[in-house]
Amino acid sequence: MNRMLMTVAVSLCAVALAGACSSSSGTGSSTPEAVPTVWPLPADVSAAAQKAGLPMLDREMLAVHYHSHVDVIVRGVRVQVPAGIGIDVAKHLISPLHTHDTTGIVHIESAEEIPFTLGQFFTEWGQPLTSTRVGPVVATDGEQVRVYRNGTVVRTDPATLRFTAHAEIVVWLGPAGEKPQVPAAYEFPDGL
Repeated sequence: MNRMLMTVAVSLCAVALAGACSSSSGTGSSTPEAVPTVWPLPADVSAAAQKAGLPMLDREMLAVHYHSHVDVIVRGVRVQVPAGIGIDVAKHLISPLHTHDTTGIVHIESAEEIPFTLGQFFTEWGQPLTSTRVGPVVATDGEQVRVYRNGTVVRTDPATLRFTAHAEIVVWLGPAGEKPQVPAAYEFPDGL
């Protein structure tokens, strides 16, 4: 666990520095603003996990163990999914839904089988996810938020989408009439 926490701590420092340099994003006006490529983690990771309804544990639980991949594409810009979502380095705690690096791979490691959702993931990231907003970006007139699983649009509230093993999930915000080319699969490393 200590090596994992050190790796996450180094990654979090890089993400924090990159986030400090990014600009603000859409406000719901009719003219879209630039989209930052890095969105910050919450100041209190444990509180964010609690807000998402997730426990913070002193170790990874592996009775239920699978992975999904998340891409976030806003107005044609790929937003980096940061390392350390769901990992409180200072308190040496981890939630059952977390990231170790910036690949977009979401680790689901739990003592029991419960439905983990995309909304929980965004909440513990400290970023909103609704039918009109992704992170700090609000859809303007003529834009919409869509979620795709394995290349197919999912027509439900984006926050309620459940993680499943080896799913490729794309959160997309863009022009309502656009038919984006989104990935239908992700090549997971051996062992994941």
